[in-house]
Amino acid sequence: MDKLPKIGLPIVIVLIIAIVLVAKSAVTIDSGYAGVLHTLGNGVNSDEPALGQGLNIIAPWNKVIVYEVRQQEIPEKMSVLSSNGLDITLDASVQYMPDVNNLGRLHNEKGESYLTRVLQPAVRSAARSVVGRYTPEQLYSSKRDAIQNEIFEETKKIIDEQYIILKRVLIRDVTLPPTIKQAIERKLKQEQESLEYEFRLVTAQKEADKARIDAQGKADANRILSASLNDQILRDKGIEATLRLSESPNAKVIVVGSGDSGLPLILGNN
Repeated sequence: MDKLPKIGLPIVIVLIIAIVLVAKSAVTIDSGYAGVLHTLGNGVNSDEPALGQGLNIIAPWNKVIVYEVRQQEIPEKMSVLSSNGLDITLDASVQYMPDVNNLGRLHNEKGESYLTRVLQPAVRSAARSVVGRYTPEQLYSSKRDAIQNEIFEETKKIIDEQYIILKRVLIRDVTLPPTIKQAIERKLKQEQESLEYEFRLVTAQKEADKARIDAQGKADANRILSASLNDQILRDKGIEATLRLSESPNAKVIVVGSGDSGLPLILGNN
């Protein structure tokens, strides 16, 4: 009886060690993540493919470093200078993801802090370069889409060979010094009012031209009509009308040539 505990204790210890080894060997990677295998003594092999989602079995003395590989977004609020040296605050969002096909190289060359080491400095550098080409007025109004695209392209050039996939850069807001913003808004308002006034002038001119053309057309028509109506035509028209009237059933006496200007005279209408 005294021997049983002595025999059972090693078995319990072996079982505990086996459970720990199995737990260390089984690594589950969640959806949207991938892992790089860090082996004892050799570190991460850059040429090995990343470990995918699900259950992965590894040697218990190795470990897996997990990266999120789906699209991610970080806010960036940057202070940059315009072309005339004014301080501009740019509020942007950067959408990116690590290149899962080069996850080992990203880990070895940039590390887990690749965001602060590579991506954020690249975006800030590109923003300073691009914004410095524009005036505050262009930044505030008409050129925001162009600036957004240029920052994206400039950033992409910097990080293309650094195992990061840049999806897009979005400019959410551009903040100017209050006095500059007010001056730009006043100028834009004046320009809008000027455009509206010019539009009213053009509309009024078009309406006046239309009225003049209509009046000229009527005057020309009346002149042509007057020129075509002579006494003989009027008499002929009167005779035609009288003859049509004579065909009506009412009793009457028609004297041809006894009226004014030689027109027929109708007598005896009932």
